[in-house]
Amino acid sequence: MFALTNQNIFYLYRYSTDMRKSFDSLCGLITNEMERNPASGEVFIFINKPRNRIKLLHWERGGYLLYYKRLETGTFDLPEFDFKTKDFCIAWHQLVMLIEGISFKNLKTKKRMDLSTVHEQLHVSKMQV
Repeated sequence: MFALTNQNIFYLYRYSTDMRKSFDSLCGLITNEMERNPASGEVFIFINKPRNRIKLLHWERGGYLLYYKRLETGTFDLPEFDFKTKDFCIAWHQLVMLIEGISFKNLKTKKRMDLSTVHEQLHVSKMQV
């Protein structure tokens, strides 16, 4: 089934990508440049230099899926990340914002409950009793 959700892990390749690249060439970038396994189930995101085309490569049972979007007007607004790294892990909501054309600049994230924090607090309070 073709589906990307918040359960997937998304990696944005930090360099511009020639959109003539397809499955094998993108797998080569993932393996050699990003030092990751293209068949890991993670989703790899590639954007061209003018930032008007995006490809997502994803391994699902039985083979690779390649999602491709070309903007007729406008560009994709990229999040800021450390240029010393070879890739950048982004969250599902960031991917959706990127594809929908929502700017990353001046965004404020509201505080949300994190279950891992709640479990840690419960563990600490049990130890204090």
